[in-house]
Order: sequence, then structure tokens, then C-alpha cells
Amino acid sequence: MSVTPQVRVFPTPAELSRAAADRFCEIGEQAIRDRGRYTVALSGGNTPRGLHQELVTRDRARLPWEKVFFFWGDERHVPPDFPESNYRMAKETLLSKLSIPGDHIFRMPGELPDAEQGAAIYEQTLREVFPRAGEFPRLDFILLGIGPDGHTASLFPDSKALEENRRWVVGNWVAVHSTWRITCTYPVLNRGANVMFLVEGGEKAEIVKTALQNPSAHLPCQGVKPHNGELLWYLDQAAGGKL
Repeated sequence: MSVTPQVRVFPTPAELSRAAADRFCEIGEQAIRDRGRYTVALSGGNTPRGLHQELVTRDRARLPWEKVFFFWGDERHVPPDFPESNYRMAKETLLSKLSIPGDHIFRMPGELPDAEQGAAIYEQTLREVFPRAGEFPRLDFILLGIGPDGHTASLFPDSKALEENRRWVVGNWVAVHSTWRITCTYPVLNRGANVMFLVEGGEKAEIVKTALQNPSAHLPCQGVKPHNGELLWYLDQAAGGKL
């Protein structure tokens, strides 16, 4: 069944960040009421910084942070202290500023020489946290971005990970950048209860239009279709300017 995206366009990046933080907290409050915990997969890039800033300032009292569990949708093949690390960005802008138990933060091991080994370790970690036999994990909230080529997480055009339907996490060779990445696969992303694309900037307007209006474009981001969940596209006016 094809899920209909909920597309919302906000006048400014600041209003986009505020709205995303509101939705993040609403989903978290409900998850904690229902199941006693809130499971989140974070994204890399610059756009989430505004969301993180809202969460650590305006919204820091809205959630019992000791009940939030943090994961990642993808990671670069670098150590956690490198500037390119998705984990490092989240640690500096979000995780270090909130009272989150260390054992509730599950980073992808991007520093291992073999990205596939890191992926296998992370898949095992997910299986231990989400132990329902034979089922892909169901995260409460998955945050994603979109690249100018239509990639999301580290699912890039023409990369092998696009075809994976059994593994939860894989090492993915990204030829255009001549590098390995570690990424969650479509089966994991599409089990998410709430999946949000957070996009800002006029340089993203054309790819956003293609992603939302041209289903035959076969962009990696178009493969994200939650089976039993919400698909959210939160855009600033610049990113949504061609819709």
C-alpha cells in the first residue's frame, strides 16, 4: 500500500525547526505513554542542527530524556571524533546537552577498517534492542534528509544497498564519493512509525519537486514508504518553492 506523504512548508528555517521539534516531542510523549520509551534514529547533515537547538532550549523540559533511546540511520566511515561524523554532530548539538544515559545512545561504529563489519555489529545491536524474532525493528521516529542526487541516509543512486531486503544495516560503497558508508536499509526505514524528511534551502527545491511529483524518477528517497506509519515532509519555503 502506498503511503501518502504529509507535506508541510514553513516560511523560514527557524519555523521549520520549531515545527519539527514540536512533532518530535508529540510523537515522543505518545510513545512514552504507550510503551515507556521513545526510540529515535537521527540524521547527519546541517539541517538537523536547528531541530537540535530547539530540543535543548525551548523543549528540553517536554520529554523525560532518560526514556529516549538514540540510534542513527547512517554514518560515515570515520571515527566518532572526526568532523564528518554524524554521531559527533549530534553529540555536540544535542546529546551532550541533555540528561541521556550513556547506554541509551547507540552510535554506528564508523571507525572500523571494514564498513561491513561495522554494519554487522550495528545490526546485532539493533536485534538486541528490538528482539522480536524475525521482525525488522520499529522505531518511533526516523529523521532523514535528502541530497541533491535524491539520496537519503546513505542510500545513494546506483549503490548496492538499494537492493537489500533482508539485512537491517549494510556497508555501502558510494562511488560518487569514493568512500564507504554504513546505512540502515529500506526494510528498517519502512518499518518506522513516523519518518520525517527535514529539508531546507533553495538548492534542494528541484530535487524535492522531483521526489514528490515524479514517481517514475526512481530516486533513493522515493523508496522510503512506511508500511504502517506516517511519512512526513517538513520543508522551509525555499526547499518547497517549486511545489
